[in-house]
Amino acid sequence: MSKGLQWRLEALWELFTSEAVYFLDQLMVLKEVFLATLENLQARHCLVDLDPWRLFANINELCLVSFGFLKSLLRVVKDTWELPPEGAGACLPELLSQAFQERVCHCLQKYCLNYSAALQYLDCLKAREDFGCYLKWCERKEQCRRLQLRDLLVAPMQRLTRYPLLLRNMAKRSAGAEGAALQAVAEQVDASICNLEGEVKWLDNYQQVKQLRDALVWLPVWERDKRAFVPESLKHLLKTVTLDNLINHRSLLHDGKLINTKMVDVYLFLFDEFLLITKIKRNKKRSAAPEQAQSPDLDQLLKEGCTFTVVDQPVSLDRLHMKNIDQLNATASGLPHSFILMHQSRYQQCMGAFILQAPCDAVKKAWMSKIEGAVTALLKLDSQQPRVKNASRWLESSQI
Repeated sequence: MSKGLQWRLEALWELFTSEAVYFLDQLMVLKEVFLATLENLQARHCLVDLDPWRLFANINELCLVSFGFLKSLLRVVKDTWELPPEGAGACLPELLSQAFQERVCHCLQKYCLNYSAALQYLDCLKAREDFGCYLKWCERKEQCRRLQLRDLLVAPMQRLTRYPLLLRNMAKRSAGAEGAALQAVAEQVDASICNLEGEVKWLDNYQQVKQLRDALVWLPVWERDKRAFVPESLKHLLKTVTLDNLINHRSLLHDGKLINTKMVDVYLFLFDEFLLITKIKRNKKRSAAPEQAQSPDLDQLLKEGCTFTVVDQPVSLDRLHMKNIDQLNATASGLPHSFILMHQSRYQQCMGAFILQAPCDAVKKAWMSKIEGAVTALLKLDSQQPRVKNASRWLESSQI
């Protein structure tokens, strides 16, 4: 056996053995230890309110696909030993291309899209005593090898990212057309991972924006602006503000708590087209409990049942001007780590000014950097593809 053929066999054997370990020690443990136990309990009227799909997604399908892939690889390994060297790997690139394109990548993408939701569901269930007993019983099994359910749930994602490395290693150790074909398969899997990253990012943003939409409170104009007097008999003629068109299909770029000049906490949401300034209203039932962190993140606030009352109209990024307050002026005014946001009309008139104070200089720099980046990206997009008035993504405030 030549040295080149030996290297090629070693790379093929690494793909096969790593797939076998992934199938036996991770997928089958999830299926036979955790999922099968849960289904057995539910058949006995325990934990019947749990949704197995939300935790394990398409784990049964993953097991079938991985087992089929293993059998195909085993046939190639046998053929490599039995056939002459020139015909031993003739079918390998075609087999791998077909397997990844038709089954493996598609199945793993479906699982990965559910992964974030599965972790959130798992964290919610851990507070339950009955689920805790089920989890401890399963994790004590010898097959788990001291791994927790969270450690096993991430295995399919890790396996997907490892495939390109294994395929490139095989391509390096193969010559001629076979090496080029294996490299093409690796690039195919890379493209699938890139598409998945975009889909996961979009899905996470969609779920977060959906939660935020339910927590946003937009006051009517006569409550938001005391100078706007509307007779009681005419209030029904004013259109009720809906947030569907405001934040649907938007990307939330950054969020966080700052302080305004009245020393009142405000919570800012930076979307890809506008900035929203709100006040936090905490849930009275949970306000008595001590805060777990000085600056809780958005997910924690939403879990606590907080609502966000919109202070002013959205500030469109193409009408937003930002000014830094240097250290001298900040010290003189008693507002360290602060900056100014100005909302200008199309006639360059200042319609609103917000002096915001960050808890530290690093947070201030992060906010200014995020806002500058978002403004630049929007202006660049508008120069390439201008928005029109009847477009669904048009912001009313930018044309005041």
